This record gives sequence, C-alpha cells and structure tokens, in this order.
Amino acid sequence: MKYSVSLKQNKDFRRLYHRGKYAACPTLVLYWSPNRYQNNRLGITVSTKLGNAVVRNRTRRRIREIYRLHEEQLRRGMDLVVVARAAAPDAEYRRLDRDFQRLVKRLGLWKEGSEE
Repeated sequence: MKYSVSLKQNKDFRRLYHRGKYAACPTLVLYWSPNRYQNNRLGITVSTKLGNAVVRNRTRRRIREIYRLHEEQLRRGMDLVVVARAAAPDAEYRRLDRDFQRLVKRLGLWKEGSEE
C-alpha cells in the first residue's frame, strides 16, 4: 500500500465507530473520518464469529488487496475502517470489490475525476 499505513490503536477504531461517517452493505461496513496526515490509515476488522483463523485471515487479505488496487483513486488524508460482515467470508472476490466501490462512492471518497 503506497499511500497508506495501518490503523492499529483501539482508540482510533473507537473514535471512528463513534464519530465517523459510515455506509453498509451485506458484506462490508466502511467507516471513515478525515485525519491530520497526508496519507490514509486503514484498519480491517474481521470478527471471530465469522470463522476460524484461516477464514478470517483470508477475508482480511482479500479486503486489503481490494483497497490496494483502488488506493490511488481514493482521496488522501482520511482514516478508514472496513468491517467484514457475516456474508463476507463466503462472498466471491468480485462481490467484495463491487461492494467496496459502492460504499466508497456512497461516502464520496473518490478523488475528483477518478470515479468508477
């Protein structure tokens, strides 16, 4: 991820959950809030309720790859948290990608002129 770093601290996740804007679909929920930095910070949450470690890590890798592919088209200077919902582990990669793009568009996070 060229323009992003990981969001790791619990206080940052909680701040986004309480004060950030969000959009949801059957497979993902996307929270976002502007930050004070030039780069984006990304956090990915996959609950233990969704499966064992193999399933959770595969879901996390798929979400991270989807973000990486669209990273250059996203605005800079924001914190993002992607939460995998119950349908995410069983969903096809294309559906996760389509849902991610739909959520980004709904929240208006595309750069000017790069809307897909």
